[in-house]
Amino acid sequence: MARHALPTKALPATDILDTLAGYRTDDADYRGGRTWSLVYHVEGTHEELVAQAGELFLESNFLNPMAFKSLKRIERELVDVAVGLMHGPSTATGCATSGGTESLLLAVLSARDDARRRRPWIRRPNIVLPATAHVAFDKAAHLFGLRLKKVRVGADGAVDVRAFRRAIDRNTVLLVGSAPQYAHGTIDPIAELGAIAVKKGLRLHVDACFGGWMSPFLERLGVAIPPWDFRVPGVSSISADLHKYGYAPKGISLLLYRDVELLKPQIFVATDFPGGIYASPGLLGSRPGFPMAAAWASVHGQGEEGLLALAKEAWTAAERLRAGILAIPQLRLLGAGHHTIVTWGARDGAVDVYAVADAMTRRGWHVDRQQLPPSVHLTVNANNLPVVDRYLEDLRASVAEAVANPDAANEGEAATYGTMARLPARGLVKSAVADVIARSYDPTAPEQDLTEPPEGLMGKAMAVMPRLLRRWERLVGERA
Repeated sequence: MARHALPTKALPATDILDTLAGYRTDDADYRGGRTWSLVYHVEGTHEELVAQAGELFLESNFLNPMAFKSLKRIERELVDVAVGLMHGPSTATGCATSGGTESLLLAVLSARDDARRRRPWIRRPNIVLPATAHVAFDKAAHLFGLRLKKVRVGADGAVDVRAFRRAIDRNTVLLVGSAPQYAHGTIDPIAELGAIAVKKGLRLHVDACFGGWMSPFLERLGVAIPPWDFRVPGVSSISADLHKYGYAPKGISLLLYRDVELLKPQIFVATDFPGGIYASPGLLGSRPGFPMAAAWASVHGQGEEGLLALAKEAWTAAERLRAGILAIPQLRLLGAGHHTIVTWGARDGAVDVYAVADAMTRRGWHVDRQQLPPSVHLTVNANNLPVVDRYLEDLRASVAEAVANPDAANEGEAATYGTMARLPARGLVKSAVADVIARSYDPTAPEQDLTEPPEGLMGKAMAVMPRLLRRWERLVGERA
């Protein structure tokens, strides 16, 4: 494959913009409400406002807050707004990050380094967290040398409190709860986890990356949201993504702490660098001003009334989806229904979930497939409300199609995802998926591998999986 080359002369601006617009042709249709993740879209002039605000700070760099005092003020005001929404005390503080993953990484890093100072005998620190906690905690454990003690969840997706308490030991440095967890939209029993944190003298981080900018407004609408924020004694930190229900562009999140002493361990300082003393409160050095300014414009451009109206539309859409899915005999809902996440799966094997997902993809929907158990995830936004009836109509037709053709479970993406979900040797899945990603970065790979849709690429790379599964099942059978 020929490499892309830098042009000898500058391209005309119109050509550049036309080319980039053309690159977007096959992207997911978030404007039409056909995506249920990735983008949190607000119709009207909102995009124009946040783009203009971001452009004011396009070349600013938050590496040095003394040079860009404006960005420090923007960060402080965003934190203040979030602290108010999440009922933080007067001591509460926080910082802006590049997204939810960085927020969670920093919460883990701060807890680990604080424990190193206070309990230096710990050699292998661990985190106690629900099995449904975000995968960014796995990444944090991998990067920072911690062990994860994942605790089972109940039928509604909430963590088992008794098992959670038993998992804590002398090497535990952090407790985690989700508000809500991504896969099923269930809020963990944060009040009970907070009581455990107080009794054990441990930090409790609440991952509200998804719900932090939605839950306060759902509460105002009368939705029964379990206690989750700083009102709960024992909650030491909260992560909340502005690029989700704060409707800001990617990537901007906030990491809030109950007081500055909890934040302090995450600050990195180097004093022997020839270029001068270097200090950073997060993982990044240079930090762009664009997403921070755009986030400030987003939440101030909506105000409480605007965010409340968007929350009402998203909740209305989620409830209509839940009612419509429950009316389909072959399907069931997963999770406790706490939030604007709707997750559906099959009822007692009545239909293959992944075959239904394939049929929905053919009907033009961007489908987020999940596993353990097989399910489909919907993050519901206000702009999904107009398409709810169409989605349910297509879902009913897709279920009927999958029931009428049982062999569909052995075709297309259904076969790939079904095999992945059944394969006990998860290391094989991990290796194959890593190969998929690596191949997308390989300049010697055939061009078609790099231009096919992700599902098609995944399907080709995972074609070996059925053979691996048969080999595994034969081996187990021989040993039985």
